[in-house]
Amino acid sequence: MRTFVNDVTAALLLGLALALAMPQAYAGMISTDAERDRVRILLERPEVAAELEKRGVNPEQARSRVDAMTPAEVSELAGRIDRLAAGGQSASRDVLLVILVVLLVLLLV
Repeated sequence: MRTFVNDVTAALLLGLALALAMPQAYAGMISTDAERDRVRILLERPEVAAELEKRGVNPEQARSRVDAMTPAEVSELAGRIDRLAAGGQSASRDVLLVILVVLLVLLLV
């Protein structure tokens, strides 16, 4: 009886972990102007400007290049920026997934 409960619990935890691992999709259109503004705001941040200069790119030239980008290029760049995680931060979903995996391993041992 005890192993049956452990097996069911392990299966449920594994199913929940797999469900949490699926990427979430967000619907909605963002105008190109809004995306372009987000990229410009990012370029105005002092740490970004310092990193650009460290790599040999003039921040003013970078801003003018963003202004010259096509809407598709701006959308792609804004999408890449959105996918970047802030340093040292984990999504709560990631933390929950790690906890579930640890519980699953503990149950199976």
